[in-house]
Parts: sequence; C-alpha cells; structure tokens
Amino acid sequence: MKVQLYSAAVVVATLLLVMVMVMVMGEGQVAMAAVTCSPVQLSSCANAIISSSPPSELCCTKIREQAPCLCQYMRDPTLSKFINTPNARKVAASCGTPFPKC
Repeated sequence: MKVQLYSAAVVVATLLLVMVMVMVMGEGQVAMAAVTCSPVQLSSCANAIISSSPPSELCCTKIREQAPCLCQYMRDPTLSKFINTPNARKVAASCGTPFPKC
C-alpha cells in the first residue's frame, strides 16, 4: 500500500512539473511572437538620439518593445547610421535597455 501511494505521488509530481514547464515555454514563445520589428516604432526616440536630449517615456517604452529587433536594424545600412551610434547607446542605457552585441 505504501509503495502504491509513493508511486502515485511521484506520477502526480512529474505531471505537475511537466505542465509547469509547458506553460513556461509557451509563455516565452508568445512573448517572442508578439514583437513586430518596425523601425518606425522608434521615431519617438529620434530627437533624443540626434540631439542628446533625455528620452521620453514613450521612447523608452518603444526601445524596450523593439529591443529584440535592434540587431536586425543595425545590419540594415540605412538604419545602422542612426541605431549604431553612441547617442543611441546612451538613450538605450538611460531607458534601462541593454544594447545588444550583434
């Protein structure tokens, strides 16, 4: 009887662990899929990047949203001259967004 209870407890614990792992993995995929790379979304940061003025809250929100796309933008010759600059790095840092190493 004790062996059966122990076996049932192990099975239940294993199933719960698997369910939690599936839920966590699913959330990560949803979060990654939700990002639509659009450099236009960073237009609110243009003034801060060009003039070295502090970024607005909207700019910081957009940088955080577009952070997974920054490497893609830096590989684009048209965008890299704006994105891959010391001022852009300062704006990202002041928004608390780590600048990627691509």
